[in-house]
Amino acid sequence: QVQPVESGGGLVQAGGSLRLSCGASGGTFRSYAMGWFRQAPGKEREFVSVVSWGGRSTYYADSVKGRFTISRDNANNLVYLQMNSLKPEDTAVYYCAAGRTSYDYLPKLQRDFASWGQGTQVTVSS
Repeated sequence: QVQPVESGGGLVQAGGSLRLSCGASGGTFRSYAMGWFRQAPGKEREFVSVVSWGGRSTYYADSVKGRFTISRDNANNLVYLQMNSLKPEDTAVYYCAAGRTSYDYLPKLQRDFASWGQGTQVTVSS
C-alpha cells in the first residue's frame, strides 16, 4: 500500500505562493491516483485536487481552480501541489492521499482514498 508523507507547508502572506510535496513509499505508486485534501480549524476535511495515475488528468475544487496546480513525478514517487495567489481562507492542514483502487480515474471522495499522510500546516496571513 502506498504511504504518503507531506512536506512544504509554512506561513505565507496573502497573494504569495507555496509548493507542497508528497513523497510516497510502498506499493506501486504509479498505479494510483493521488489527491490533496485540507482541513481548516473547526471545519470538515475537504477535497482540493486529484491527479490521475498517469498524471495526464487533473481535477480541482472550484475554490482553488486557476490558483493551484497538481502534478506528479512517477519516476521519483512524488506529488506536488503548487499554490499561487494564496488567500487567508486557504489556511488549513493539507493532506496527501493515495487512491484506494488501482487505475481509478479521478476519485474525489475521501472514501475513495486508502492511505493518508500526517498533514502539513499552511497558514496564510492577511
